[in-house]
Amino acid sequence: MENWHDFEVESRREIFALLRGIGEKNQLIRMLIQGETDVCVTSILTVDEAANLVYLDCSIDQEQNQRILASRRLSFETTLDKVRILFAADQIEATTYEGNPAFRIPFPETLIRLQRREYYRIATPVTNPVRVQIALPVELGGPTTFPLADISCGGIAILDNKMILGDAIGKSYPECRIDLPETGQVTTALQVRNSLDLTLLNNKTNRRLGCEFVGISRGNLSAVQRYITKLERERNARIAGLT
Repeated sequence: MENWHDFEVESRREIFALLRGIGEKNQLIRMLIQGETDVCVTSILTVDEAANLVYLDCSIDQEQNQRILASRRLSFETTLDKVRILFAADQIEATTYEGNPAFRIPFPETLIRLQRREYYRIATPVTNPVRVQIALPVELGGPTTFPLADISCGGIAILDNKMILGDAIGKSYPECRIDLPETGQVTTALQVRNSLDLTLLNNKTNRRLGCEFVGISRGNLSAVQRYITKLERERNARIAGLT
C-alpha cells in the first residue's frame, strides 16, 4: 500500500464517511491475514468515531479467528460504489457487538481509494509490443527484454516466451526499464505476483507473469497514467471508426 501514495486519503472526515458507507451497504471485505495466504471475509459492523474504533465481524472458523488475533498486521480490501478501498491495521482485539463476538481495530489514519481508471488494466499493442528490460544475472543471459501483455497503474503483465524467469512468484527485480511509446522510459522495481501458462493455437506454451510496481516514483507513475490514457483514446477512436 505504500506504493499508492497518490491515492492516499488522510482526511479523517472522509475516511469516516467511506467506512460508514461500506458498513451501511454491507459490503464484504477481504481481510488478508498473512499476505494473500490466509484470507477472511468480513464486514464493518459499526464505526465508533468518538472512540477511534472500527468493529468487524468475526470468522466462523475459530482457528482462523485465533490467527487473526495473533497477526501483527492485517490488510483490508473492498469496494464502495465501484471504487476500490484498501486500508490496514497493526492491532486487532476480540470484543462483542450487540451481544455477538466481534473484532475491533483502531480507526485507520489513512486509506487508499482507487477509482476504476487508476487500477484498470489495458492491453498493450500486439503488432509493435511495449517492452520491459529486466537486469537478469549473467548466468540467465544478463539484461533481457520481454514484451508486455497489459499495463495498469499498479503493474504490468509480461510474456516470458522462452520461460527464462521460471514461475518466479514473489521474486523482485530492481531497476527495470519500460519503454512507453511517445511517453518515455519508466524505471521501477517489479515483483512477480502471479504466473499463468497459456497454450497457444500452435500448441506452444507461453507464460504470462503479473508484476507489481514496487517503489515507483510519482513521475514514473504519472508517465504510466499518461500512456494508459493514450491507449484508451486510441482504442475509443478505433471503436468509433475514426482511425
